[in-house]
Amino acid sequence: MMGVSRRLEAIFETLNAHFGDLHWWPGETPFEIIVGAILTQNTNWNNVATAIAALKGAGLLTPRALYDAEDAVVARLIRPSGYYNVKTKRLKAFLVFLHTRYGGDLNAMFDEDMWTLRQQLLDIKGVGAETADSILLYGGAKPVFVVDAYTRRILERHGLITPDWSYGEVQSLFMDHLPQNTSLYNQYHALLVQVGKEFCKKKPLCEACPLVSEMTV
Repeated sequence: MMGVSRRLEAIFETLNAHFGDLHWWPGETPFEIIVGAILTQNTNWNNVATAIAALKGAGLLTPRALYDAEDAVVARLIRPSGYYNVKTKRLKAFLVFLHTRYGGDLNAMFDEDMWTLRQQLLDIKGVGAETADSILLYGGAKPVFVVDAYTRRILERHGLITPDWSYGEVQSLFMDHLPQNTSLYNQYHALLVQVGKEFCKKKPLCEACPLVSEMTV
């Protein structure tokens, strides 16, 4: 039987050959990526892109400008992302953290030890593991694997994990069996999201899926 490392490599190779480079996460600056990571909770990317465009159009897509902006203004601009009052509070909580601990300097923040920074991000109200890791990987180019619902669904259906696995256990599956490489983690997560959206849906389209040859269950 193929070992875990080789199975994960085979899944990546198959998806990479099928989809190619997905250039994820979209964003012109690390701060834009961070904002997107917070806004994308419980919504789809098209809604987030609309909200980000509104913030950009209002000149608020910098840490200082968004920090100084009134909550009501931010909420109105990010309304397309849904839960806009909650997400305004989450954005502001991150910005308070950034300005209080790192003087508003994203470079200084990302110079912090990755695991130390990860815990600091998790201590911010409204920032969970997936959001923190998205900020680290996509905003800060840190080698940490992002786990989401698509990742779990695909791995469960391929017999690599069971439903009771924790976020950390799923993350470790990748990080313990693949090279610690930012570009690899970036593309791998993007590929899992893509195959999850197109094929590995709640009602799966297995026969058309590029991973059909990798199925063991």
